[in-house]
Amino acid sequence: MKPLIIFGNGEIASMAYEYFTHDSGHEVKAFSIGEAYITQPHHHDLPVIPLAQVQQAYPPEEYDAFVAIGDSKLNRVRADLCAHVKSMGYRLTSYVSTKAFVWHNVTIGENCFILEHNVVQPFVEIGNNVTLWSGNHIGHRSVIEDNVFVSSHVVISGFCRIGAYSFLGVNAAIGHGVTIAPDNYISMASSLAQSTEPDKIYQGNPAEPRKIAATRFCRAR
Repeated sequence: MKPLIIFGNGEIASMAYEYFTHDSGHEVKAFSIGEAYITQPHHHDLPVIPLAQVQQAYPPEEYDAFVAIGDSKLNRVRADLCAHVKSMGYRLTSYVSTKAFVWHNVTIGENCFILEHNVVQPFVEIGNNVTLWSGNHIGHRSVIEDNVFVSSHVVISGFCRIGAYSFLGVNAAIGHGVTIAPDNYISMASSLAQSTEPDKIYQGNPAEPRKIAATRFCRAR
């Protein structure tokens, strides 16, 4: 298992450092981010390398990568950095907590961050660049597409599909067989029993769409 470069230097990067260091076989060697975002030369006593210099300092043949960015702009900031890091030749690795329950036939893509007490049932498919924060239930045969952020204590029932670039807030509940369309922002504690339309914000119980588009809302806030 190769040593690891974490791309990012904020709170998500700190969380990734903790989990990879204390609950994986990877050894974190450095952090990297665009030079404009570097405010100090070290993070957790490790060097912070400008993005333009990281290949020379830590060649992609010798190091793996993890992009540790939150849900900004409906996960597009994280997705764009993933694409850039891959274009530099790095292999993106995923973290799956040893305290998560993940059935043996679940498929998980690259650059996923699956934290403790997630329950991921049989035949689930998880795409690339998906974050499952702590304590979620992902029901059998559900599919989570690429570039999704699921916060905490979210229930996704069986046979659901979560569209790309969506965000699911704390305590959201998704009913059996529901499809969450791409670019959806599902607000905290929302309950959805019917499938949604793309690029919408859903809020309430039962959840109803708001007039403002989700992409516009997330890019403005």
